[in-house]
Amino acid sequence: MIHPHDRFLKALLSNPETAGTLLRERLPKEVVEALSSDTPELVEGSFVDETLRVHLTDRLYRVKTITGRTALLYVLIEHKSFPDVRIGWQLLKYMVEALKQWEREHPEWVCLPAIVPFVFYHGAATWRVPDEFLALVDTEDNWRPHLLNFPFTVLDLGRIDDRHLSRQPGLRAWLLAAKYATRDGQQIEVKELLVEALVEIPYEDFRFLMRYVVETYRSYDEPMVREIIRRVRPEEEENMMSLFAQDMIAKGERRGRQIGRQEGRQEEAASMLLKQIHRKFSQTPDWVTEKVKTASLERIEVWGENILFAHSIEEVFADKM
Repeated sequence: MIHPHDRFLKALLSNPETAGTLLRERLPKEVVEALSSDTPELVEGSFVDETLRVHLTDRLYRVKTITGRTALLYVLIEHKSFPDVRIGWQLLKYMVEALKQWEREHPEWVCLPAIVPFVFYHGAATWRVPDEFLALVDTEDNWRPHLLNFPFTVLDLGRIDDRHLSRQPGLRAWLLAAKYATRDGQQIEVKELLVEALVEIPYEDFRFLMRYVVETYRSYDEPMVREIIRRVRPEEEENMMSLFAQDMIAKGERRGRQIGRQEGRQEEAASMLLKQIHRKFSQTPDWVTEKVKTASLERIEVWGENILFAHSIEEVFADKM
């Protein structure tokens, strides 16, 4: 799998019944109350730019309301380790493309369908991006009522207790696997809960989830993967380990290459952040240079997001803004 997160989340949300359960559990109450009992209809295609598909996936669903209206539910899935501060801009572009597609299919339209945006996020960092489009616009406060704006719902798996990810056992297993795929330091401690969740799902789902775990759980070596399979479906241990053998070898090779690339990306990101700080604040104190050059890539990415909204150098490095 070239992009395991992309493939995994597309598979999760390509099942209309599963997607329907997720959306009914997490969309705003007033939206859910107006939906008919029909299963959402998946609309084929993607609106995400080719260059962004490494960390963005999307799904569009057509639904009916209890009053007979047609509406669209647009799900944008962010699977970077850190949330993109421009997510509102991405949503606007893709929602417009969805409505343009609707226009092509309904050239005689009188009214456009309502389109409800929803962001699914399973990155390691807490989502701190404002959940409305206008947060990205530099404008006078008293202009806001006259400008384009829309709120969007964000599902941040990291904010939800593991046992309350979903009321549906099958969906809960998928969400649990997705949640910890980006949390290397917590994967070992969630193993027992993962085993418990995997016991409740069909074999095909189990095999798919285990392959995702092999691909993305850096803390799980071959003995641990074997133990999980043995505890959930002992009769499949040898068969599945044989299926995953090449993935395990490739995972080790990739890990070695990633370490080298990580060091290069850290140096590049540090240099870029220092340039941004100097450009915005016209100074780069020595303590800032030292802090940035010795930080991890993950911390630098967080600070890179902070600088967009920071009013001082100190705010760039604040834990919360």
